[in-house]
Amino acid sequence: MSVSPDVIAKIEEGYAKLQAAPECHSLLKKYLTKEVVEQLKDKKTQLGATLLDVIQSGVANLDSGVGVYAPDAEAYTLFKPLFDPLIQDYHNGFAPDAKQPNTDLGEGKTAGLVDLDPEGKYINSTRIRCGRSLQGYPFNPCLTEANYLEMESKVKGIFDNITDPELAGKYFPLDGMTKDVQDQLIKDHFLFKEGDRFLQAANACRYWPKGRGIFHNNQKTFLIWCNEEDHLRIISMQEGGNVGQVLERLIKGVKTIEKQAPFSRDDRLGWLTFCPSNLGTTVRASVHIRLPKISAKPDFKSICDGLKLQIRGIHGEHSESEGGVYDISNKARLGLTEFEAVKQMYDGIAHLIALEKAA
Repeated sequence: MSVSPDVIAKIEEGYAKLQAAPECHSLLKKYLTKEVVEQLKDKKTQLGATLLDVIQSGVANLDSGVGVYAPDAEAYTLFKPLFDPLIQDYHNGFAPDAKQPNTDLGEGKTAGLVDLDPEGKYINSTRIRCGRSLQGYPFNPCLTEANYLEMESKVKGIFDNITDPELAGKYFPLDGMTKDVQDQLIKDHFLFKEGDRFLQAANACRYWPKGRGIFHNNQKTFLIWCNEEDHLRIISMQEGGNVGQVLERLIKGVKTIEKQAPFSRDDRLGWLTFCPSNLGTTVRASVHIRLPKISAKPDFKSICDGLKLQIRGIHGEHSESEGGVYDISNKARLGLTEFEAVKQMYDGIAHLIALEKAA
């Protein structure tokens, strides 16, 4: 299982390229030291992934924030000298000996998350998503075409048998999708596109669109992306600010799938995902919210930071706000429970609404 000399050469070239780029400020550059390169360049996972698979996206894209992906679950352990300090930096000091707490999705607690905006003045919509990986399959760069198709047929079988009227719906494969279906899914903001340059460079888009698809319930409030960045992205959403209802539906959905397809979890890092930024709870709870007064103030970002919230424009990462509407979510994913992650967003948004009312 030795690593070929040309792969080792590429790893060393990658290291040199990062070091020689003053404009690069990624976590990869910060933690891929000469010592780490020496220690890891000749290691290979059981499935054949090397350090090159981990770092190639960040080497190709010098403007990456993180710059690494895990080609398979074992990579997190085998390439620990790179992943551990990087994870600690990204996830608020989650130390190499820290452990993700046991799963608590918030069963029995959702009633406490009452509507944040009963008058409908501020919040357009609420969305909570989590990522899951199917046990026994690697992540994108190591998946074969047969893997993609097998995973798709496994989850499609589960979707087809959902009887709960709140969750039941239809699966739409990307492969062979008609223009009409495509247009409708774009209109609903449900369609995902082939990966961006960061995912392309990580080899996450092979055999596209084989094995990729979208399931949504009939009410269009529960959505699952199959084989986008992660094996599964499970999403619950609705208009308005009723976080409890959104979480309740997500819990029901996650448990329905989990009963029939076990997910990959690590004792230390929690639910495993392709990108280390999503590890742990994998939960991103967000609202699209209008805060015209306080968002115009210079300290808006630092207020959000203090509340452990992350701000984006409404068209996702790297987009600007439109008409004072922001996408605001919990920042922390690792080192707290799923319910605590949602509660951080909930408490933070309640505080921002109070500030906006008083402004």
